[in-house]
Amino acid sequence: MRKRNAAGPHTTQNLVTITHVHLHYITQKPIAPHTHTLTVFYVRDKHPHNSQIHIRTYSVSISLTNSSQSPMASLSIFLVFNLFFSTFFPTSSSISTKNLILPLKIQSVPSGSGQKPPNKLAFHHNVSLTVSLSVGSPLQAVTVVLDTGSELSWLRCKKTPTTPLWFDSQRSKTYTPVPCSSPTCRTRTRDFTLPVSCDPKKLCHAIVSYADATSVEGNLAYDTFRFTNSDLPRVVFGCMDSGSSSNQDEDSKTTGLLGMNRGSLSFVSQMGFSKFSYCISGQDSTGVLLFGDTKISWLGPLSYTPLVNMSTPLPYFDRVAYTVQLEGIKVAGTVLGLPKSVYVPDHTGAGQTMVDSGTQFTFLLGPVYTALKNEFLKQTKSVLRVYEDPDFVFQGAMDLCYRIDRKRVGLPVLPSVTLMFRGAQMSISGERLLVQVPGMIKGNDQIHCFTFGNSDLLGIEAYVIGHHHQQNMWMEFDLANSRVGLAQVRCDLASQKLGMGL
Repeated sequence: MRKRNAAGPHTTQNLVTITHVHLHYITQKPIAPHTHTLTVFYVRDKHPHNSQIHIRTYSVSISLTNSSQSPMASLSIFLVFNLFFSTFFPTSSSISTKNLILPLKIQSVPSGSGQKPPNKLAFHHNVSLTVSLSVGSPLQAVTVVLDTGSELSWLRCKKTPTTPLWFDSQRSKTYTPVPCSSPTCRTRTRDFTLPVSCDPKKLCHAIVSYADATSVEGNLAYDTFRFTNSDLPRVVFGCMDSGSSSNQDEDSKTTGLLGMNRGSLSFVSQMGFSKFSYCISGQDSTGVLLFGDTKISWLGPLSYTPLVNMSTPLPYFDRVAYTVQLEGIKVAGTVLGLPKSVYVPDHTGAGQTMVDSGTQFTFLLGPVYTALKNEFLKQTKSVLRVYEDPDFVFQGAMDLCYRIDRKRVGLPVLPSVTLMFRGAQMSISGERLLVQVPGMIKGNDQIHCFTFGNSDLLGIEAYVIGHHHQQNMWMEFDLANSRVGLAQVRCDLASQKLGMGL
């Protein structure tokens, strides 16, 4: 689900220098060591004023040995780099048989037995995560939004004055449209929100719409995606040639979207990874994203909450979202006096709880939002001044705002808000509870708004847990075991321990 939200201040990008890379992987046949090209892409949060993301290509020395494992199943990639606010730090160039090591501050992360080893990337967060990679033959650089709430990855295939970044499918020798008669079109699109159709050329045509009322449409196609140093042939994506936009300035800085939900055509599903994790710092707006299984000794035990699986299609239930069961909410020690049934999806599927990286803040269905708003007001009336303007609703769904003296350093002590899931909890405190409205000054006061909103005002029949409230939480999406794991952790320190030197 791509829900756009306001961004923070303008920030600058530092350049990165890498001197050499060592890679070790195992293949079934003995092959002489040779040189491959490694395309390193940066992941960071998309900023509406500064979306410059650069691709760097490096030569890497590869050694190969015999093994019964397949190359893709045993390729161990361990990329460590910071994309926003940082430079790289050199370290030892010694290698093990399980890691790709950059000459940075790094930590060896062994892969699990029989699992694909992890790909490790850093990102900057604010509105949505973006990643730069290469597509086609010859390769074309693209920048896409990383969205765990969407299935279909897509690229704009038509250049317009408002969308200057695009993928030229006619330049790619490996671009192949998907015909309507193919199994990809007929069966693998079953979880799309809108059914696919046939265009006049008998090609598979798709329309994708989002919660912010934007949409794109075009044809499904296959092409080669380059992910780290590996070429992934025949990745299915949408080659979109038309659509609508709610933020043309933001759209002008990306080429498309990378879908990461549980659908069969999502990028993570096509790659074959059974797990990915991320950790977003609440202090310096940096983070780390890992693909694959990881064994990190210093990371404490995670609390797991099972994913809610729905075998029967329901009109308002997204079966391929990362849906968990919300069971209650408490403010400080006070649990909202609501029955658990209000958090359970109804017979239409409305009321599911989705963990979504494509949404910045958290949105609750009307009755729950109202109860939370009233309890938070009650507990903060002695420390916060409400901004009284009935006509002002921040981002269309956040109507609880406060006046904060511009001279004040930091916020007063606020009661934490805890989301209680089945088997796990997520506690939100301090500055994550309020967000400053950019450029809005009333007298000597800045306006800050509560970072929970009303789903009803957005027309969303669901609870959505945005990435702003996932800060300083280790978030693990375990597809193999159908669960989400989480643990509170200082993500800036986690990045340091993982060798990023942030």
